Amino acid sequence: MTWKYILLPFLSWWVSGGLKFLVNFLRTGSIEGARRLIGYGGFPSTHTATLSSTVFFVGFTTGFDTPLFTLGLGTLVILIMDAHNLRQKVGAQAKAINDLRRAVGIEAPPLRERMGHTYPEITAGLAVGAAMGYAAACLL
Repeated sequence: MTWKYILLPFLSWWVSGGLKFLVNFLRTGSIEGARRLIGYGGFPSTHTATLSSTVFFVGFTTGFDTPLFTLGLGTLVILIMDAHNLRQKVGAQAKAINDLRRAVGIEAPPLRERMGHTYPEITAGLAVGAAMGYAAACLL
């Protein structure tokens, strides 16, 4: 039974990453454009999908009123807050540093400014995770 808890997050990461690449490919029209947009942000949130798949799997298999589900849910809420709030602030700081670097004339590779997720991206990650958790509970 333990292997399911180990395998599921990797499968969810792979599915979510594939969806993110597909969305970026449709957005840009090229494989190179899709690769450039892969990173700490985008639709759907891979971090959210990865963790929520296991949290939902625990809920579907052991119950949504168990201590293990509650622990997972608390961890998931912290991850979502980080994905939306903290990383967006890091991206804003990177933009400010890049602007300052250009204004002063410092030659250095730019910092990545596209960080964090919007709520629709996080919601899509939750949907992927819930679907993967449910599928795993039914099939494994």
